[in-house]
Amino acid sequence: MRLRQKVSTRTNIPTASMSDIAFLLLLFFLVSTKFRKEIGFKVLLPEARATERIIKTENLARVYVNSKGQISVDDFLVLPEGVSTRFKLKVLENPGIIAYIKADKHVKYDYVDQILEALRDAKALRVIFATEFKKG
Repeated sequence: MRLRQKVSTRTNIPTASMSDIAFLLLLFFLVSTKFRKEIGFKVLLPEARATERIIKTENLARVYVNSKGQISVDDFLVLPEGVSTRFKLKVLENPGIIAYIKADKHVKYDYVDQILEALRDAKALRVIFATEFKKG
């Protein structure tokens, strides 16, 4: 008498390496994704006849000033004296830091002047003002 072996038609998919693949995909997306760091205030920029587009954004620290005179440095609401403190730390971390000021066109110049004095005190001497290009 001959014994028959039962042949299974099911195929098994090896799932041992699934967690490795999921981890590698997660790591890839974490490394390759650039997260937006700052939101800032909504400001109406002043117009200029000549502007220059900024391509490199690695060394920029954004300072927002809205029409009410509120100041935000990297999404932290600060007083004009706090700008100096924040930028002193930033200059220690990165001496080539550039202050990118986005001031509302209706803000009093006194606020902008206070920010410039605070930046001078912090030795952050590289400053850029954001403007809207005016055609014509």
